[in-house]
Amino acid sequence: MLEAQSIRKVYQQGASPLEVLKGIDLTVQKGEALSIVGSSGAGKSTLLHILGTLDTPTSGHVIYEGKKVFDLNDHELARFRNNNIGFVFQFHHLMNEFSAYDNLILPGRLAGWSGKDLRVRADELFAFMGLSDRKKHFPSELSGGEQQRVAIARAVFLNPSLVLADEPTGNLDSENSLKIQQLLFDLQKEWNVTLVVVTHDLGFAEKFPRQLKMANGLWA
Repeated sequence: MLEAQSIRKVYQQGASPLEVLKGIDLTVQKGEALSIVGSSGAGKSTLLHILGTLDTPTSGHVIYEGKKVFDLNDHELARFRNNNIGFVFQFHHLMNEFSAYDNLILPGRLAGWSGKDLRVRADELFAFMGLSDRKKHFPSELSGGEQQRVAIARAVFLNPSLVLADEPTGNLDSENSLKIQQLLFDLQKEWNVTLVVVTHDLGFAEKFPRQLKMANGLWA
């Protein structure tokens, strides 16, 4: 489903280039669940952002279902990203002035969904997340774990086939961390989502059928 070929990423810092990724190869099968670990600065998040087309590689290719995604123009790439990839980050990035419901349906609104379709999909996801009674609450009225569940629901609102998560439990206490971990696995299994997670939590990483480790911009 997803393949990275010889991915390099170099940042220019003054006169000295900083090579963050040094030729990464990766193949991810449809429906697979994969964790990536490594120390800070290993290149994990940079790789994840390139896989999700949020950043571009200095060289190399990202191939999604046989298509080299960085051959697309900006408009095509944005449409591809919106239709196929869901993102979950350490911080929920909910908009404080919007209710949980309005935060959740934002991807559908941007995609031009009808009001009825928005409500049906939102109700389905709120029920799955165990948040049916929290729809009208604002982020400040939700716990950290509830905020992250809304963020995950928003990430999968458009039924993406690939979910990329960057430290999704890094800002949570141990109890909520375990709940979010289980929720991600439930999503992956129930909807056959392909799941790639970057995490510092070795206990979380070891729950995945496949684990990879990065060091110094390469697989360790």
